[in-house]
Amino acid sequence: MPNPIIRLATSTDCAAIATIYNKYLGIANMNLEPQTRAFYEAILKKQGDRERLFVMTLEAELIGWAIIKKYSDRLGYQYTAETSVYLDEDYIGQGLGTYFKKYVISVCKELQYKHLVAKIWASNETSIIYNKKLGYEEVGIQRKIGFVKGEWVDVIILQLILD
Repeated sequence: MPNPIIRLATSTDCAAIATIYNKYLGIANMNLEPQTRAFYEAILKKQGDRERLFVMTLEAELIGWAIIKKYSDRLGYQYTAETSVYLDEDYIGQGLGTYFKKYVISVCKELQYKHLVAKIWASNETSIIYNKKLGYEEVGIQRKIGFVKGEWVDVIILQLILD
């Protein structure tokens, strides 16, 4: 398999980012309505200096995206970021998500974050295992925090402390 390329997202990537994200509506995220290209363009425009939106391409095809965003606007949380990685479902299970998340973690270190947070549906065992393999540890569960398709959803909170 050719090597994937990871780069900063541009506005021309936003439609593909939305397409990938929308495949996970109501099964791995709490959004119940599709996101648009314009939604991700707005994210790009309002990102702070320590926030990033990346894409992963393979042979010029956008196959995934990742985000590093501030955990909170409160100054006391200035060293905490939330991270997410989304891959097109055709590329899951090939080690690409791990490669991508390791890259995101390395950028978080460069941006001087010390604490990373990942919020994952408790039923999403694959994502939980994947994050734990990368050093994240489970620190709590938010029970019945979401209501999707007529059912309550629990979310697992994972953290990674960077040295």
